[in-house]
Amino acid sequence: MAQKTSEKGLAGAAAPVVTDPGRVRNVVLVGHSGSGKTTLVEALLAATGTIPRAGSVADGTTVTDHDQAAVRQQRSVALACAPLVHDGVKINLLDTPGFADFVGELRAGLRAADAALFVVSAVDGVDDSTVALWEECASVGMPRAVAITRLDHPRADYEEALQDCQEAFGDNVMPIYQPMLGDDGQSIVGLLGLVTLRVLDYSQGYPPRAGEAEREHLNPIADDRNALIEGIIAESEDETLMDRYVAGELISTDSLIPDLEKAVARGNFYPVIPVCAGTGVGLDALLDGLVGGAPSPLEHELPVVTGVDGSPRPPLSCDPDGPLVAEVVRTTIDRHVGRVSLVRVFSGTLRPDQTLHVSGHGMAERGHPDHDADERVAHVYAPLGAQLREVPSCIAGDLCAITKSGTAETGDTLSGKDQPLLMEPWSMPEPLLPIAVVAKTRSDEDALAKNLGRLVAGDPTLRLERNPETHQLVLWTMGESHADVVLDRLRAGGVELDTEPVKVALRETFGAGSKGHGRHVKQSGGHGQYAVCDIQVEPLPRGEGFQFVDKVVGGAVPHNYIPSVEKGVRAQLERGLVAGFPVVDLKVTLYDGKAHSVDSSDAAFQTAGALALRAAAESGQLTLLEPVDEVVVKVPEVYVGPVMSDLSGRRGRPMGSESDGEASLVRAEVPATELVRYAVELRALTSGTGTFTRRYVRHEPMPAHLADAARKEHAR
Repeated sequence: MAQKTSEKGLAGAAAPVVTDPGRVRNVVLVGHSGSGKTTLVEALLAATGTIPRAGSVADGTTVTDHDQAAVRQQRSVALACAPLVHDGVKINLLDTPGFADFVGELRAGLRAADAALFVVSAVDGVDDSTVALWEECASVGMPRAVAITRLDHPRADYEEALQDCQEAFGDNVMPIYQPMLGDDGQSIVGLLGLVTLRVLDYSQGYPPRAGEAEREHLNPIADDRNALIEGIIAESEDETLMDRYVAGELISTDSLIPDLEKAVARGNFYPVIPVCAGTGVGLDALLDGLVGGAPSPLEHELPVVTGVDGSPRPPLSCDPDGPLVAEVVRTTIDRHVGRVSLVRVFSGTLRPDQTLHVSGHGMAERGHPDHDADERVAHVYAPLGAQLREVPSCIAGDLCAITKSGTAETGDTLSGKDQPLLMEPWSMPEPLLPIAVVAKTRSDEDALAKNLGRLVAGDPTLRLERNPETHQLVLWTMGESHADVVLDRLRAGGVELDTEPVKVALRETFGAGSKGHGRHVKQSGGHGQYAVCDIQVEPLPRGEGFQFVDKVVGGAVPHNYIPSVEKGVRAQLERGLVAGFPVVDLKVTLYDGKAHSVDSSDAAFQTAGALALRAAAESGQLTLLEPVDEVVVKVPEVYVGPVMSDLSGRRGRPMGSESDGEASLVRAEVPATELVRYAVELRALTSGTGTFTRRYVRHEPMPAHLADAARKEHAR
């Protein structure tokens, strides 16, 4: 639950407010689930006095894992912001979930941040999903650093974790500190700076005692120190530095550190820092590294902006006095506070009592409409997890929160009322796991619709649709864990609901031509009902739809009743025939019939047309059609064989593979009935590294044994 607090916040410290974008660092924490991101954030908050101590409170929540769904799943499920101040610089830590289902939250964190801190466990090392995250950050040019955590675990192996990082992440991933062991030869009680040659001694706890390295410390680190210095010099803008170093000149620390920080900020060098949240080892070193090495918002290229109508606009700069342009990077709905929007301000200054223009790109296919409206912001807050601390303003480069917006959703642009602008959207993954939901009672239907609207407003990775053929209400999610969170939140909102198996939109067609006779004759006193028609049915090629041809001669069916026959046939096509699925790709020719001068009517001929089609089905050959999708799977090369074999086992037709940079693309055509849970099964098959897209191609005949089973299932 979002809670408004005074400016005293959680620990009595005032909410940090900055007036210079150069004094801001926005850092997103990235890593696989269980690597220790949330624990590290808590430790950093405690080390800077932002909170009294690290660790969860009585209800099992932490500052960034305050969502009850996170407590139930025992892992982060949403992006959370935790600002702190170190050396006069405000660092906005953005804690992201590590599980693949919540990649949308990661993408939002990347949008809001200027640098990424990869958190790697010294126990588990680097897995395939972490490598995929590294490549995702590389694709957007995000500067990166690495924190190796959980050093106090009995199975921790710092050297092995460091080697994993260097092998997985590539060149210029280098440690800038060397761990120092205690008397037991196992526990890490200090750090030795490879550039500064300063010792940080944590044997007495945090904060450490600092001192100069002793001579006996220098020989063991000589090779690592030389490699680091050579790496820094190679990235230096001073072209003479390498020549001086090769010539034997001793390069001063004062010369190396600025070059190191510039290389990190440019995204050319990736420092590794050992950190232990439990003992405090490395916390100050990490904070110093974020202040010195992470780029400020002034150094970060801003997204492209246009007018609301798409007209070009000059590039933005991170200027507090410039035109206001901000973006909603995350939306939550709190039952007490209402809508809470986490906002990154890119240009200008956001102030209370300001009227903003809300512009949205719209994703109608996911239930997100276009937005183009003015709204007044009453208050501006500094978020600390769920806590909201009111602040007087939020400048370009900083993050803040606003509440009770009636329009703004995740991804929307906030700009000045007099100069509305629109930011280029960030890439959003496609949800590919469908969940069919149904209200338990009629009285729950309104509550379900209302709560679904709230969830979709806050989560662009959700897609909500009412399938027009199966009539199911389907939520498309990122995976099972994402689906569990969505259902938890719906139920927490007081909605009684059930889930049911997702139905695939099957269709029927005629496999061969046939004839049908429709006779609808009734006498019930007064005007009766009289209509007779004869039709010829012929299958059409796939995708041709429906054709109706009038070949009646001699007025056997009066001209004014011919449209009635067609209407009755079309209605029966929608209702289905043998299995109750819609009938497609059919040519119906009306060639004969009878009418009565008094008892014939529009309704009678509609009924006769439907009866004629049903009669044609009884004497004809009906085929059940299933949708076929083109699937493109992106996986590391090592998984190409297993993926192709798996697709073949799903009745798929592999269409080959091709290289796509570091990965491979596998293409196949697969029946949609085989893809309902493919998002989950592909992740298991490829250790979380596989992704896929799907596109409807056509409907094809279903194998006879599967068609029989589908008809029986539909008849229940």
